[in-house]
Amino acid sequence: MAPWILLLTIFTSSLLFVVLFSFASAVISGRRGRRRAAGFFHPYTNDGGGGERVLWCAVKAVQEENPDLDCAIFTGDDASPQSLAARALDRFGVKLLRPPLVVRLYRRKWIEEHTYPHFTMIGQSLGSVYLSWEALQKFTPQFYFDTSGYAFTYPLARIFGCKVICYTHYPTISSDMVSRVLQCRSMYNNDAKIASSTLLSRCKVVYYTLFSWLYGLVGSYAHLAMVNSSWTRSHIESLWKIPQRTKRVYPPCDTSSLQMLPLERPVDTPVIISIAQFRPEKAHALQLEAFALAVGRLEQNLPRPKLQFVGSCRNKQDEERLQKLKIRSSDLNMDNYVEFHRDVMYRDLVHLLGGAVAGLHSMIDEHFGISVVEYMAAGVVPIAHNSAGPKMDIILNEGGLQTGFLASSKEEYAEAILKVLRMPEVERLALASAARERAQRFSEQKFFEDFKAAVQPILKPKSSS
Repeated sequence: MAPWILLLTIFTSSLLFVVLFSFASAVISGRRGRRRAAGFFHPYTNDGGGGERVLWCAVKAVQEENPDLDCAIFTGDDASPQSLAARALDRFGVKLLRPPLVVRLYRRKWIEEHTYPHFTMIGQSLGSVYLSWEALQKFTPQFYFDTSGYAFTYPLARIFGCKVICYTHYPTISSDMVSRVLQCRSMYNNDAKIASSTLLSRCKVVYYTLFSWLYGLVGSYAHLAMVNSSWTRSHIESLWKIPQRTKRVYPPCDTSSLQMLPLERPVDTPVIISIAQFRPEKAHALQLEAFALAVGRLEQNLPRPKLQFVGSCRNKQDEERLQKLKIRSSDLNMDNYVEFHRDVMYRDLVHLLGGAVAGLHSMIDEHFGISVVEYMAAGVVPIAHNSAGPKMDIILNEGGLQTGFLASSKEEYAEAILKVLRMPEVERLALASAARERAQRFSEQKFFEDFKAAVQPILKPKSSS
C-alpha cells in the first residue's frame, strides 16, 4: 500500500506547491488586471459531444444577458473566433451574437488520458492546474467558467481573483465508482488486474477515498456549481458540500427543430440509431452484440433492421476503438446491417434521426443523456441504460404513457429492440408522441432560462452587495 500513499502525498504536496507558487507570483507581480470578461475553460472545442453544445449555449446565454461582457474561450485547438462561431452554428445550430475571443493553450497534453497510463485521475487533475495556470497567465477574466469538469483549477482561479462558475456534467469521482472497486467489478475505469486482486482493490479504495476528499475540497471553491441532472446533483452536493450554491440546470437539447420531424418512419428497413462519441464508457460493443442477437431472433416475416453508429473521435484511442468496432461487426456477420457515420454535420444528424425508429444508449451511470432526449424529440423510441440520468430524469411516464425502454444487459437490450421492431405502428406512434412531449422539458430554451437565472446574481450583483 505504501506506493499509493507515497504517490498521494506527492500529489497533495505538488498541488499545495502550485497554489502557493501561484499566490506568491500574483503578489510579487501585483497581479495582472482582470478583464471585464467571461473566460470559458474548455480545452477541447472539437469533441462534438453534449459538453460542447453546453459550451456554445452558455456563451450565447452570457452574450444575450450581458452584451457588454466579452467572452473568451481557453482552448488547445488551433481555432479562430470566426471558425468557432461557425462550428457552433454548423455542428449544433447555435448562433452566437458575436465570435468569442480565443486564448490558445499549448500545454493540453498534460490533461490527456494517454499521458498517464496509471493514476490517470491524479495526473489529469494536476495537469489541469498547470493548463489553467497557462490560461490565466495569458488572460485573466473577471468570471471563470469551467464547462469541462476540471475542479482542481478552481482554487487557482480564485487566487487570480476570478469568480468561479462551473457547469458539471458528472463528478470526477463518485460513490458508485468506489462501490464497483469494492465489488471487484472490471470496467473501463477499473482494470481487470485490479478487479481480480483483493489487495489491489483495497489499495484502490484508499486511493479513491483520499481523492474524493481532495475533489470535495477543490470543488467547494466554486461560487456557483450548476449540474446537469438529479444524479449529478446528489453526488456533487455530497462531495463539495455547497448545496446552497448548487443548481440543477438541465443541458440544452435540440428539441425544437427535431420536433418538426414527422413521427411516421419507413417500414421497409427499420433503422436503429446510436449517437455517442466513440469513448469506452459509451459501450458501443454492447449495442452491437445486442443488435446482432436481436437480428438473429427476429421472425423471418419481419423486415431486417439496420444499425447506424453516429459519433466522433477525440483522439487516436477513439479511432482505434472505432476500428475494433468495425472488425467486430464483420466477425458477427453484421456488415450488411451496420453503418458507421463519423463527424457528421448537424443537418445530416437531423436527417439520420428522421429515419430511425429506435435509439440506443448504453453508458452506465450516464450523468444525463442528451442523445436520449434528442431521440425522444425526434420521435425515436429510446432504449437507454437503466441507471442515473435516463432512469431518474428522462425516461419517465408522460401523462401516464410510456416514453421508452430501460435495459442493463445484452439480453435486455436485444429484447427491447425486438419489442420496437414487433410493435404495431399505432402503438409505436403513441409511444413516440409521448416521448416527444416529455422531451420539451429539456429544451434549449429551458436551458437558457435556467442558466441565466443561475448566473445573473453573480454576473450582475446588486449594487448594495
